[in-house]
Amino acid sequence: MNKRNLVVSSAHLAKGGSPALSELEYGVIIFSHGLSRWIVRCIAAAGLPGLSTIEILILHNVRHRNRPKTLSDLCLVLDIDDTHIASYAIKKLESAGLVKTSKLGKEKVIESTPKAIVVLDKYAEIREQLLVSSMEQSGLSQEVLSKMAGNLRMLAGLYEQAARSAATL
Repeated sequence: MNKRNLVVSSAHLAKGGSPALSELEYGVIIFSHGLSRWIVRCIAAAGLPGLSTIEILILHNVRHRNRPKTLSDLCLVLDIDDTHIASYAIKKLESAGLVKTSKLGKEKVIESTPKAIVVLDKYAEIREQLLVSSMEQSGLSQEVLSKMAGNLRMLAGLYEQAARSAATL
C-alpha cells in the first residue's frame, strides 16, 4: 500500500495487516452516524419529531411492499438481536397511530396506518429534494452506489462471522 495519510479512529489497529480496513471502519462509523442524523431529521421535517433511529427504520420496513410484518420478520431484516428493543419501538409507533397490530394465527402482525403512509410519502419527497439531488451532483452513479451496497452487505457477513468466532474465544 502506498504511503498516505489514513483517516482512522484507532491508529493501533491501522498498524496491522490491513490499515485500509481500519480506514474503512472509521468511514463506516462516520457514515452510520450521519445516516442516523439524516433519517431522524428527515422524519422530523416530514412531521414526526421525536422518533429514534430504530423506530424510523421499523416504520420504513413495516411499510415495505405494503404487507404486514411479524416481529421476527422485522428483527431478521433489520438485524435486531434484542426483540425487546423492536417490541418497545412498535408499541411506541402504535401509540402514535403509525402502525396497527393484529393477530394472524398465533403471530402478531404489524402494518402501516394511513397516517404513517402520509408521513413516509412526505419523507420520500424530502429525501428526493435534499439527498437524491445532492447524490446525483456528487457523480456517484446508480451502478456505483449499488456496487457499494453489495460490498457493504458482503462485509457485514464477514464481520458477523468474525463476531461469532470472537464469542467462542
